[in-house]
Amino acid sequence: MSIQNKSIVLDFIEEIWNNNRFDKLDSFIHPSFKDYSTPQQLPAGSAGLEMWIRETGKSFEHSTIIEESVEEGDTVILRIKMLLKHRGKWRDIDPTDAAITTVGYRCFKLSEGLITEHHALIDGNAIEQQLMQTNHGCKVQG
Repeated sequence: MSIQNKSIVLDFIEEIWNNNRFDKLDSFIHPSFKDYSTPQQLPAGSAGLEMWIRETGKSFEHSTIIEESVEEGDTVILRIKMLLKHRGKWRDIDPTDAAITTVGYRCFKLSEGLITEHHALIDGNAIEQQLMQTNHGCKVQG
């Protein structure tokens, strides 16, 4: 079962996060899905997940690379690297067009071949530090 779960999660990352194929969201998400990683003001279910991906997509072109995966029973944990291109305002930082990276972990629970839970820990500080470095710095005037 865990190999099947791993395949579902890897396909979910590719189709939904990397390719924004929201028309396929229902083929990955269980009706009782709860996302513990989206901002609290968003709905906890698949609607909130889609809203979050669309909103972050306004600020960044993003691609998630799976660095490592561990699966056991109904749980799949990914160690990821995110490649980001800053194309829109993010937390009061105007677009820089900078290509940056960050790392993190995603944990998925599955039931009946569908994702029921998602937790994430993404290094948001690394994102902001890299963006701020592209806006600041010592400029020598001659």
